[in-house]
Amino acid sequence: MSQLPNCPKCGSEYTYEDGNLYICPECAHEWSQDASLENNDALVVKDANGTILQDGDDVTVIKDLKVKGSSSGIKVGTKIKGIRLVEGNDGHNIDCKVTGVGAIKLKQEFVKKS
Repeated sequence: MSQLPNCPKCGSEYTYEDGNLYICPECAHEWSQDASLENNDALVVKDANGTILQDGDDVTVIKDLKVKGSSSGIKVGTKIKGIRLVEGNDGHNIDCKVTGVGAIKLKQEFVKKS
């Protein structure tokens, strides 16, 4: 019996084959067998200059940003240390903590790698 890959979306080990597709019964994610051989599921996040960002990088904000629910915002030149990359459906791919604001998600086009 061959070992089927875990679901790339939720990590479930209960995947099954249907034709040339793998299907996850827990999250209903479907992917081709060819795609599972390649590692296309790696998240690639680039900053405003096109530099690839990685977890733990330090970035600098390149535009004044308003923060919902706060009277203050994030100013140009604010340095953010130790970012974490996440898959965001709305384009907010960076989780970080900003001094004076707290935990926040940022869009990649508003930062550059330090």
